[in-house]
Amino acid sequence: MRLITLALAALLILIQYPLWLGKGSWLLVGDMRDQVEQTRLKTEQLKARNAMLDSEVRDLRDGLGAVEERARFDLGMIKQNEIFVQVLRKDEQPAVSMTVPPPPPPPKDKNKPSH
Repeated sequence: MRLITLALAALLILIQYPLWLGKGSWLLVGDMRDQVEQTRLKTEQLKARNAMLDSEVRDLRDGLGAVEERARFDLGMIKQNEIFVQVLRKDEQPAVSMTVPPPPPPPKDKNKPSH
């Protein structure tokens, strides 16, 4: 009787081995689920980034507003007869403007009477 009990216990252990440690074990299934979830999150992030880039490409292709905004912020350009005001933080350096500044106004003549 004792021999049969030991044989059945050994068979039970042998049957349990693939369930816990084999090729399709619970541990591997849990790891695969984690990998699938991480891949899904990464895919969602990439889809959101692609949608944002697609929107920006459409704006640049179709509208002038996006081109103007990019010229203003990335290149520091300003329109003619526009006044550029830049507020700096303590440690911040002034932006370099690609727009040629207008010539200074002519000096006022002090001998002319003002009306």
